[in-house]
Amino acid sequence: MAYGQVIAGSVQTDSINNSTGFILSPPSSVMRNRIINGAMVIDQRASGASSTAGNGTYTTCDRWQTQSSASSKYTVQQNAGSVTPPQGFAKYLGATSSSAYSLGSSDYFTIEQAIEGNNFYDLNWGTANAKTVTLSFWVQSSLTGTFGGAMQNYAGNRSYPFSYTISFANTWTQISITIAGDTSGTWVGASNAGAAFVYFGLGVGSTYSGTAGSWAGANYVSTTGATSVVGTSGATFYITGVQLEVGSVASSFEYRQYGQELALCQRYCQNFVSGTNGGALFPYCGTGYSTTEIDYSFIPLVPMRSVPSITATSLRSGDSVNYQTLGAATASSANGGTNIYFWFSSLSGVVQFRPYFIAASGSSTGSLLITAEL
Repeated sequence: MAYGQVIAGSVQTDSINNSTGFILSPPSSVMRNRIINGAMVIDQRASGASSTAGNGTYTTCDRWQTQSSASSKYTVQQNAGSVTPPQGFAKYLGATSSSAYSLGSSDYFTIEQAIEGNNFYDLNWGTANAKTVTLSFWVQSSLTGTFGGAMQNYAGNRSYPFSYTISFANTWTQISITIAGDTSGTWVGASNAGAAFVYFGLGVGSTYSGTAGSWAGANYVSTTGATSVVGTSGATFYITGVQLEVGSVASSFEYRQYGQELALCQRYCQNFVSGTNGGALFPYCGTGYSTTEIDYSFIPLVPMRSVPSITATSLRSGDSVNYQTLGAATASSANGGTNIYFWFSSLSGVVQFRPYFIAASGSSTGSLLITAEL
């Protein structure tokens, strides 16, 4: 597999090791990379399966979301196409166009990550002390040309469109873009609310595209004239090694232990998957609260960002004779997300005070998806 290298923005050329093609690293620090799962190694929801991109949905590698103004225009998958990742990486996130779609002015198709305020506030954006950051990543596409993306505040009214070039098709290219911190606008401080987005455009119309290289008081998610991946049937876009860090020089990718990366993802998503044929799923037993409700409480694997949403798929509660089919639950949490209480209601025939486990329904593999995404 051939590799290319394009360094955009203001990265210093003497920061590149020409023998390896990798950017040299300064002294390491904790959480230097503000992107979670930038190497695409965690995929709790899909486990490597392909899914159709939706609008504002999390269906692929953890922490990565898709936005689509029209349905069924591209699919996303961990290691889509089974190509060789760039040196030092085992996984990547791939998008594949499902048709040749002609963009309208208000269309948008993107892959992005939202960043929590607790992981962003020290950048001081929205003040005179705003820090410069550098975004770097490895990218490959079946298309060539100018591609686009953007950084944006969570309110969607401050945007920095950026562009980069892919000169060789089906070749991994390393990109680095330096972004001066925004001294204007409203940026969320130290809280569990959303602070910023990093967008990668797969086809964006003129309404949501702006001039690359400067801040604008607008909702831009890509740059004007960028290549449209969804405009070519079967076109591919693969990305990995995404890093956002303080400074004007891109350092080498910050690898974290697998368990550390998983725990960072579990703040936003915990997916419990059962075996089939009644295999027990959940380590805690619930109680019949009334004839129509079963209540559960548990301590999550890591404290969650906020009160989660909980959805049961192909699950039931009870024994083989007296069981309840489960669906969406209602939840509350205490102590900053360290304790979670949830209940399934609108049931029938529940025996009050009886213990109820959660298990797979019949021959299907069940899952209990607990999410607190931004």
